[in-house]
Amino acid sequence: MQEQWSAVDNWLMSALLPRDEVLEQVLDNNQRAGLPAIDVSPTQGQFLAMLITIAGAKRVLEIGTLGGYSAIWMARALPEEGKVVSLEFDPHHAHVAQQNIELAGVTGNIDIIIGPALESLPGLAEQPPFDFIFIDADKRNNPAYLAWALRLSRPGTLIFGDNVVRNGAITDLQPQDPHVQGIQAFLQEAGQSGRLTATALQTTGIKGWDGFMLARVNY
Repeated sequence: MQEQWSAVDNWLMSALLPRDEVLEQVLDNNQRAGLPAIDVSPTQGQFLAMLITIAGAKRVLEIGTLGGYSAIWMARALPEEGKVVSLEFDPHHAHVAQQNIELAGVTGNIDIIIGPALESLPGLAEQPPFDFIFIDADKRNNPAYLAWALRLSRPGTLIFGDNVVRNGAITDLQPQDPHVQGIQAFLQEAGQSGRLTATALQTTGIKGWDGFMLARVNY
């Protein structure tokens, strides 16, 4: 099935997305630097960008920078004065991301904060709320990231949580994987929160079988 999923994804990309040599170079840079190949796919990057445009977002919070691929997609969708604040635990990843951001010409639209996200998030509490929040870091801490996302949001903010299906592992009744435990709690808390209207969709493609959660802050 993976071969067929990838073939469909590649066909969709060739039909819908113009070739982007900068983003291709970003992925090549990430691979040469030894970063894990867990970036969003091009169609997923376009989806994030479209959500940001539709929402009219100006301030974006990203938890988990990796090599900056998704941050670049999102920054390109912002107005000239827009900003992506991206949190990255690994200094090497952040260094690669900064080089990629410079390559893409969006340095003025992306700020990378290095360190554990749960230590960086409190420092954002005095800033204006975010319009779009992309959660794509260590899944065991997703419930804590969701709590901070609610604190740093406003009515109408969109919260996007990636990799929430994990090849179906979220259906395990007694998961031993702390990342699966974190995702289960993340989704359950999103569903039980009166502040959120949330849904989740399964996805297949070059990234395998996974899915995402999308929620809107009600108040």
